[in-house]
Amino acid sequence: MFNTNQHPPSSIRFLIHFACLFFLFYGFNLGFIGLSTPGGLYHPFADHHLNYIKAWRELCLFTTAKILELTGHTVYTTDISLKVQGHAGFRLIYSCLGYGVMSFFAAFTLAFPKSLRSRIVFLVTGLISIQLLNTLRFVLIALFYKPGPMWFLADHHDVFNFALYLILLTMIYSWLNYSNLPSLFNS
Repeated sequence: MFNTNQHPPSSIRFLIHFACLFFLFYGFNLGFIGLSTPGGLYHPFADHHLNYIKAWRELCLFTTAKILELTGHTVYTTDISLKVQGHAGFRLIYSCLGYGVMSFFAAFTLAFPKSLRSRIVFLVTGLISIQLLNTLRFVLIALFYKPGPMWFLADHHDVFNFALYLILLTMIYSWLNYSNLPSLFNS
């Protein structure tokens, strides 16, 4: 394929870096969930003092509750759930946090051979966008979700993931292909 005395082609380097970073980020999140969840490999110190997953979930519930309260709704929350009076609610499980898509996005952005500044700005912008879209999803679920038959064998997770990946792919395509984007992304 290529001479062993040379460096691998940049596309191969990118794929290797991307895969390694993705498995590192995704694996770290899964491993930490394992360490901070009672049972199995549970480690009390990780749970009580380093539990960024719990803080992330609390932030998601807090921001969703505040948005709903600002729009005039009465909201009840627990450590893992949110309910809107007269409407629906949800239990925020780990897979709803978006660590998989965020791991993918971070790995792709950091592995891609662009300037460090461009990658960092795009990474921060993308991660914030993912969280804002996820918060919007939580607000919509809390107000409108009704369990029932799935449309075309898809539930709200599938619909959200499809929409989010479409938005992220559009962002990535623009970042990769348009040099006339704001200079913030292309320096």
